[in-house]
Amino acid sequence: MKEKLEKIKQDAIAQIEKSDALEALNEVRVNFLGKKGELTAVLKSMKDVAPEDRPKVGQFVNETRAEIERILDEATKKMEKLKRESQMKNEVIDVTLPAKKNMVGHRHPNVTTQEEVERIFIGMGYEVVEGPEIETDYYNFEALNIPADHPAKDEQDTFYINGDFLLRTQTSGTQVHVMEKGKLPIRMIAPGRVFRSDEVDATHSPSFHQIEGLVIDKHITFADLKGTLAEFSKELFGEDTKVRFRPHHFNFTEPSAEMDISCFKCGGKGCRFCKGTGWIEILGCGLVHPNVLRMSGIDPEEYSGFAFGIGLERIALLKYEIDDMRLLYENDVRFLKQF
Repeated sequence: MKEKLEKIKQDAIAQIEKSDALEALNEVRVNFLGKKGELTAVLKSMKDVAPEDRPKVGQFVNETRAEIERILDEATKKMEKLKRESQMKNEVIDVTLPAKKNMVGHRHPNVTTQEEVERIFIGMGYEVVEGPEIETDYYNFEALNIPADHPAKDEQDTFYINGDFLLRTQTSGTQVHVMEKGKLPIRMIAPGRVFRSDEVDATHSPSFHQIEGLVIDKHITFADLKGTLAEFSKELFGEDTKVRFRPHHFNFTEPSAEMDISCFKCGGKGCRFCKGTGWIEILGCGLVHPNVLRMSGIDPEEYSGFAFGIGLERIALLKYEIDDMRLLYENDVRFLKQF
C-alpha cells in the first residue's frame, strides 16, 4: 500500500510540473484529490485492509494528500503570480498621458429657448399640446378664417402633398383641434415645426419653429392678452422689459396687433441691435375671430379668447445675439457649444 501511495504522489508531482495553466492544475486536483480521484479510491478500499493496519495506512494516505496539496498550492500561487505580472505588463497605463475626451452632444439653442418659453407658460397654467406636421387644408387655412380664394393664402407659399394635405405653415391647426373637442376653458400653447416655401437667407428658412398660444374662456378681453404677454416678456428678457402693441391684420384674430419689446440691449435708447429704434418686433397676436370660434363649435356670444404666435428661431436669435439663422441648422458643434 505504501508503494502504491508513493507512486500516486510521484504521478501527481509529475503532472503538476508539466502543467502550464491554472486550468491544468485544477484538473490534477480533481484527478487525485476529487471525489473520484485516486486517493479517494484508496480510502474507499480501506475496508479490505486488516483492522490492525488501518491506522498506519490512513496516516500514509493523509500524508500523501497533504504533500500533493502543498505542491499544488505552491504551483498555483507561482502561476497566479506569473499571470498577474504578465497582465500588468501588457495592461500598463501611463497616467501622465492626456485623457481621451468623450464626444458628447450639446443642447441646441432652439431646444433651450423652447423649454424656457414652455416653463413660463406652464407657470401661468397653460398646457403644452403637440399637433401633426401634415395637416389638411381645412385645419391649416379654412378653419382659421382663410377660405380658398382669400389673398392671405397666396402669401403662404405652401408645400402641398396633394389637394387636401400639406405640410403645415403654422401650428394654429393644433388650436383648432383642441377647440373642436369642446372642453372649455382652454389655456394652451402649441410648439412645433412648420414649413413654408421661403428662400434660405439670414432670417428665413423653409423649415422653422413656432410657438402659438390660445386662451378661450368667458369675458376674455384685450387687456388679458396685453397683461399675459407683458408678463411673458419680462420673464424671458428681464424685469425692465416694456411692450407696445401696433395695429395689424390677421385673418383669425380681430382686433389684431403686432407686439414689440423694448430693446434689452440698450434699454430702449437705440442701438445697432434694435436698428436705432429702441424697439424689437417679437410676435403677432389678437382676439380670436368670432368666425374661428363659430367654425370650431364655440358660441362667440358666450366665449371669447386671444391668440398669439412666436417664431422660436427669432427668440433664439435675439436671446443669444446670433446674426444669421442659418447657423442654427449647420450642426457645427463648435458653434452650438457656445450656448
